[in-house]
Amino acid sequence: MLTEKGPLLPQEKLLIVYFIAVLLFFAVFAIVFFVAFQRRKNKFLKERYEAEKRYQRELADSQIEIQEQTLKNIAWELHDNVGQLLSVANIQLNVLMNSIPATYHEQIQETKGIVQESVQEIRSLSKVLNNDVVLKNGLLASLKVELDRFKRLGYLDASLKITGDIIPINSANEIILFRILQEFLSNVLKHARASKLFVHLEYKEKTLDISAMDDGIGFDTLAKSDNSGIETMKSRAALISAEYTITSKKGEGTQLYLSYPYKNI
Repeated sequence: MLTEKGPLLPQEKLLIVYFIAVLLFFAVFAIVFFVAFQRRKNKFLKERYEAEKRYQRELADSQIEIQEQTLKNIAWELHDNVGQLLSVANIQLNVLMNSIPATYHEQIQETKGIVQESVQEIRSLSKVLNNDVVLKNGLLASLKVELDRFKRLGYLDASLKITGDIIPINSANEIILFRILQEFLSNVLKHARASKLFVHLEYKEKTLDISAMDDGIGFDTLAKSDNSGIETMKSRAALISAEYTITSKKGEGTQLYLSYPYKNI
C-alpha cells in the first residue's frame, strides 16, 4: 500500500490491523449485547404477560367461584325455604277447603293448582341454579330441564337439537358451558321479546360446537351496553379456551356460537 509519503511501515500496517480488529470487536460486542438485551427484554415481557394472564385467570376463577356459591345459596333458599312455605300454604288450603261452603271449592282448587305449579317451578329452578345438581345431571340433562321450564311457563317455543356422537367432557367445564347458555337464555327472556328459541349441540371430531338463536328484536352489538351478562359469557368462554361469538342485528334476533375444544377434557 502506498501513500503520498511512500509505502507504509510494518508498524503502521500492524496498527491499522489492530484498529480494524478493535472496531470489529466492538461491533460484534454491540451486536451480541443488543441481541442479549432483546432476548432478556422479550423474556421479561413474556413472563409479565404470562403473570398477567395467570392473575386474570385466577381473578376470573374467583369470580366464578363466588357466582357459583351465590347461585347455590339461592337454590337452597328456593328449595328449602320458599318451596316449603308454598307446600305449607297448599296444606292450609286443603284444611280451608274442608271448612268453607262448597261454592268456594272451585276457587280454592284453582289456587291450589297455582301453588303446586309454583312449587314445581321453584324446584326446577333450584336444580339449574345449584352447581352440584348440574354436575350430577350433566350439560345435556340440565339444558333440557331449563328449556322445558321455559316451554312449560309459556315464555317461548324452545327447541333443542343434538347431532353427532355424544362425547363426555370435563364436569367443571360442563358447568361453565351451561352457565354461558343459561346467561344467554336469561338475556333472551329479559330483553329479546322472542317467540322462538333454538339450541343446537353438534359433537364433532375435535370440538363441541354450540349455537343458540332467537327470533327477537335483536340489538346493536357495537353500541355500548351496561349488560354485564355478555362480558360474563365472554370471560367464562375464555377460561375453557372456547371460541365465542355473539352476533345480532336490530329486528333480526341474536345468535350465540361456542366452539369447545376436546383438548380441555
